[in-house]
Amino acid sequence: MSAWRGKYAIGLTGNIATGKSVVRKMLEHLGAYGIDADVLSHRAIMKSSPGYQPVIDTFGQWVLGSNGEIDRNKLGELVFKNPDAMMRLETIIHPLVRQALDVLVNKTSHPIVVIEAIKLLESDMHNLCDQVWVTMSSSDLQLERLIEKRSLTRREAEDRINAQLPATAKLTKADVVIENDGTFEKTWKQVYDAWQVITQKEPGFIPTPSKSYGKLDVKRATPESAEQIAVYMSQHSRSKRKMTKDDIMEAFGEKAYMLLMSDEEIIGLLGWQVENLITRVDDVMLTEGLAIQNGLKALMSFVEDSSKELQSEAALLFLPPSLAQHENLWSGLGYQARTVKDLQVKAWQNAVMESMPPGTVLLFKQLRKDRILRPMQ
Repeated sequence: MSAWRGKYAIGLTGNIATGKSVVRKMLEHLGAYGIDADVLSHRAIMKSSPGYQPVIDTFGQWVLGSNGEIDRNKLGELVFKNPDAMMRLETIIHPLVRQALDVLVNKTSHPIVVIEAIKLLESDMHNLCDQVWVTMSSSDLQLERLIEKRSLTRREAEDRINAQLPATAKLTKADVVIENDGTFEKTWKQVYDAWQVITQKEPGFIPTPSKSYGKLDVKRATPESAEQIAVYMSQHSRSKRKMTKDDIMEAFGEKAYMLLMSDEEIIGLLGWQVENLITRVDDVMLTEGLAIQNGLKALMSFVEDSSKELQSEAALLFLPPSLAQHENLWSGLGYQARTVKDLQVKAWQNAVMESMPPGTVLLFKQLRKDRILRPMQ
């Protein structure tokens, strides 16, 4: 039984670059409430957050970057090579992450939560969960992902891999093992099958995948809709790029899609995710001739309802200029054009810099005034 009454908790772990976040996203597509404990640990040491000064006091001013924030690359270079330094860092961060977990899990209405944490088994966090899931990948694939996606040198990548428990040690504590060496579809099938086992044991769990807004319906897509989404995006993308089912399946590893439906046909969609308590929206498309106001209002209402269920603090929209130009429409929905400098919270600024596609316009709306992790900005 999990540490949180009325919640079924999945603890998700695995060594670095084995696809933990992809599996968490898959569980979110199925209806779980996902928490990235590693991101919470990053937020815990941001400027004005409770872990900031203790880290400086422990490791010195040299860990600061030119902007006054703790430079995680500098800090990582030290702790990944020094077990004692890693232990001291974890002594600072782990209690703060546990406090944040309690707040987030107790506030969500979702009965099933998934907590992604690279140190799940090395800490006592796994004891909070009903199940432990472990992701697995070959060491060659781990190296490839770290070098290509995180721009690490081979030596840096090897140091990070070697700083963790051997994969075999984690397998002995796993209730579910997800092999993430193949295609997205292969991984999805493993996740889906394991999810079915849980939901059969928890018959009270009923996800809410759709909602009606007048004559329009909006539903949350799952990877089973990938081919239908690819066809629609190929027909309505301004770039005229032909999308394939594989393209959409790969995208599902990072985000979800909200589909605007009429008589079972897609007439609009947007890409959507909540990461680090921040909603991010892109890939906004509507069938030509559709009343833009009605379509966008229905899509954004569902996104905001879903975001609030996930305790999102703010919504960032990355729009093509042709959609962003409808200022009165967006203003009526509570969105305003912003620049990175206009945003007052460092985590919101980081989200824009990480996610904003080139050639798009940023619109912003704060979804809640009481920021859950204050002062963990």
